Amino acid sequence: MTTRIISHANTTWIDIIHPSAEDVAALHARYPGFHPLNLEDIVSPIERPKLDQDDDYLFLVMHFPRWDSRDELSRASEVDFFLARDAVVTVHDGALKLLVQAFERCQADENARADLLGQGADHALHALIDQLVDYIFPILNKVDRRVHAIEDALFASKARRVIQELALLRRDIISLRRIIRHQIPIVLQLETCEHPILHERMEEYFGDIADHLFKLRDIADENFDIINSFADTADTLASYRINEVMRILTVISVIMLPLTLISSIYGMNIDLPFADDPQAFIMAAGIMIVIVILMLAWFRRRHWL
Repeated sequence: MTTRIISHANTTWIDIIHPSAEDVAALHARYPGFHPLNLEDIVSPIERPKLDQDDDYLFLVMHFPRWDSRDELSRASEVDFFLARDAVVTVHDGALKLLVQAFERCQADENARADLLGQGADHALHALIDQLVDYIFPILNKVDRRVHAIEDALFASKARRVIQELALLRRDIISLRRIIRHQIPIVLQLETCEHPILHERMEEYFGDIADHLFKLRDIADENFDIINSFADTADTLASYRINEVMRILTVISVIMLPLTLISSIYGMNIDLPFADDPQAFIMAAGIMIVIVILMLAWFRRRHWL
């Protein structure tokens, strides 16, 4: 069993980590009004965010980002909420340390438990969602630092590493945008939801969470636009560096062409002018050097070097 329960006044918080069949059966026995399909959702693979309304409870599926250090990617971690008249139930996989620590803090501290549960189950639901949403800000702050680091390294010579960082960061931002955008409709529904379990005073509270999500969405969108601009700049710089290398190689090839021609002619087994002269090698080398100097001077004058 991975079910943990704490209570204060008339409100209970039930936290279930990695729900087993026994956990689901115990939850159903405690709250027989919970629909079997909602109970099935909490043990199924990751669900899309949604809000289901029943006469006696609300069922929410929400996603919040967690950092996967191995793949350097923010992945969606699902949290399922049941809101009953006197209880809030959270079901998750334990990956969100903030949620685990919040429960442990309420277990150990009576004041924390009173702050969370003392104003009713709907207030507890708001407080938990608000904490999880606010925790996205430090994640985006980390993204901002990575963006600034790439900006500083963009004009450095390590183009391959910068391009790799851009690709990883763009993938991470795309994942964050998708997670954040999918939560906005859920919170907006909570804000406008007319359900007997939700007091009218909660409309303003959930509206505040919606404002935070809009701000997070704007930050993520701005970072995405910046990264795309950096990617375009990196492509331009890479093309410029390739053109510079190709220009140098072309100049070298053009210079070598007449030298190769002269050496090929004098390598032929036929009678050539000055071929029997003891100074033939020096003369040929001198001609080659003069040609190189003249070509370099011409390239320099044309601003090709």
